[in-house]
Amino acid sequence: MVEIPFLFLEVVFTSIWLAIRVGVWGKQKHIDWKREVVLLLMYINLAVIIRFVFFPMSKVDGRVQPLIFDIAMAFPFRVNLFPLVNLFDYDSTRDLLVNVIGNVAMFIPSGIVLPIIYKGLDSFIKVILAGGGISLCIEIIQLPFSVRASDIDDLILNTVGVILGYGIYAWIGYLKRIKSE
Repeated sequence: MVEIPFLFLEVVFTSIWLAIRVGVWGKQKHIDWKREVVLLLMYINLAVIIRFVFFPMSKVDGRVQPLIFDIAMAFPFRVNLFPLVNLFDYDSTRDLLVNVIGNVAMFIPSGIVLPIIYKGLDSFIKVILAGGGISLCIEIIQLPFSVRASDIDDLILNTVGVILGYGIYAWIGYLKRIKSE
């Protein structure tokens, strides 16, 4: 059994992020600070997603519990491929709302920031596919962790968050166009 502490995973994620950014800066020979601020927003969004997707919500003694990998418990994978089967399987309405709102809200920033960062993501469909792809990768990465489950409902809710985020992005763009006319 391997325990992966939250802080360790965030440090690894941050180190990889910084190494990539330093590599890009070295290759480009300059830093576009405006772009770096937008990329920082995506980094923060991904760090928050890592926290809430891979680590249990509950704390023990004020500490976030580690992610546990136990090869003996990894198989069979915990997967739900049937939409809405587990969505309403909660002990309370509060737990249901936390799950639904949390899964949607985590991905709203992705829908806003992705088309700003990547000019190739210039349409609704492309942003949905990119954001849904990020969510799908997360669901796949969760497979070997017995304390986590991969669920089609999460994929759907995360993608709804990306759609809402893109709607906000498009609405702001529309307001800018109206203002400039």
